[in-house]
Amino acid sequence: MSEPIVVLIACPTGEPADTLARAIVEAGLAACVNRLPGVRSTYRWKGEVVTDDEDLLVAKTTREAFAALERFVLAHHPYEVPEIVALPVVAGHAPYLAWLEASVDAS
Repeated sequence: MSEPIVVLIACPTGEPADTLARAIVEAGLAACVNRLPGVRSTYRWKGEVVTDDEDLLVAKTTREAFAALERFVLAHHPYEVPEIVALPVVAGHAPYLAWLEASVDAS
């Protein structure tokens, strides 16, 4: 059985986030990607503190597919250093987790 994970990916708002979310699912790298609009991010970049509006993508995938997902995001994301952070799923509804595993192509 695969290990489910959730991957957080911050994106520019609107169309870039929609396009990336759809492409990730179409590529079989995540079973589902939620797009959370209206995220306000404050971070340090090149010595400056910056605040930007972003959308947060929440991708449900497997640990086995993470490397391929990371490569895909790096190839399609407009940021120089995109946020790609994986979090473990410690428990979940068994039928949902089975669907998630069946929906992800980890090859």
